Amino acid sequence: MKCSLIQYDIVFGDPKANFNKVHSLIDKAMADKPDVIILPELWTTAYDLERLDEIADPDAKETSDFISSLSKKYDVNIIAGSIAKKNDDNVTNTQLVFNRQGDLVSDYDKVHLFRLMDEEKFLAAGQKEGHFNLDGTPCAGFICYDIRFTEWLRKHVINGAKVLFVSAEWPNPRLDHWRTLLICRAIENQAYVVACNRTGKDPNNTFFGHSLIINPWGEIIAEGGEDESIVTGDIDLKELDQIRTRIPVFEDRRPELY
Repeated sequence: MKCSLIQYDIVFGDPKANFNKVHSLIDKAMADKPDVIILPELWTTAYDLERLDEIADPDAKETSDFISSLSKKYDVNIIAGSIAKKNDDNVTNTQLVFNRQGDLVSDYDKVHLFRLMDEEKFLAAGQKEGHFNLDGTPCAGFICYDIRFTEWLRKHVINGAKVLFVSAEWPNPRLDHWRTLLICRAIENQAYVVACNRTGKDPNNTFFGHSLIINPWGEIIAEGGEDESIVTGDIDLKELDQIRTRIPVFEDRRPELY
């Protein structure tokens, strides 16, 4: 499975500009013929939280139509980062996933809201899990702050996930936290971790990119720098099965004690 992560400087509070930019970047990413394309968190609006009533996407319809058409056009799975989705009575930070046929296979609402960026003041927390399948592979999706909650990711792996996709706006100066947490999540879950972080800045924060593809040994397959780029790497699911057989962590668990 070849994955291409699009890390870019999101235009603050301007969905139209971001749609145009992402269209161009997805077109560029297809030169590597990926199986999966991943976008960062809140890629349509960035953290313009105070204007969500104006710029959030009602029922995610515009975003869904846009990404679905690109998935079908390019015959590619797209983890459409996350967007501000306007519901009947709230707004959620929602990760959308589309398969090659343009079908929506997951709409995961961020469960853990990040109070340091005031998410809880403007967004509603999710209540459901992030499982989905791509090309027959069981996967799970997470958003940024989620990766600090070990038990949340482990729950998905116990239920079958082999690839953990993360969309983020992880800000400076916590690069070491970003890399260390993601590597740990890969090792402890014996899973591939594919994590896309934005670059650039908004009025309150700067972002460092460093999108990552990590194998179940915790080894980095591909990593971006701080500039806008497309980070591409291959993951080998047969290797994952071999690692889980070699060190049978899940067989040796003793959940009755914890």
